[in-house]
Amino acid sequence: MGRKKLEIKRIENKSSRQVTFSKRRNGLIEKARQLSVLCDASVALLVVSASGKLYSFSSGDNLVKILDRYGKQHADDLKALDHQSKALNYGSHYELLELVD
Repeated sequence: MGRKKLEIKRIENKSSRQVTFSKRRNGLIEKARQLSVLCDASVALLVVSASGKLYSFSSGDNLVKILDRYGKQHADDLKALDHQSKALNYGSHYELLELVD
C-alpha cells in the first residue's frame, strides 16, 4: 500500500502543524547526522519554529566553527560576484584596471 501524495501548503490546523513540524524536524536532523557519518562531512542545521524556538544540530566541528567557515566562504563568493558584475558594467580595460587597483 502506497502513501498518498501530500500537497505542499500551510497546514491550517495548529496541532497537526505542530506534529508535522516536530516529525519533519527530527527527520531533517536524522538525515543531517547520516550525511555527516556516511560522507565524513561537516554539517550544521538550524531550524527556527514559528514560535521563534531555535533547534540546531552540528556534526564533528562545533556549530560556530562551521558557520564561521560558511561566512568566510560566502563573503569570498560575494566579493567575486561583485567584481564580475562590475566588470560587466565597465566598458574599457582602463576602467577595469582602476577597479582592480
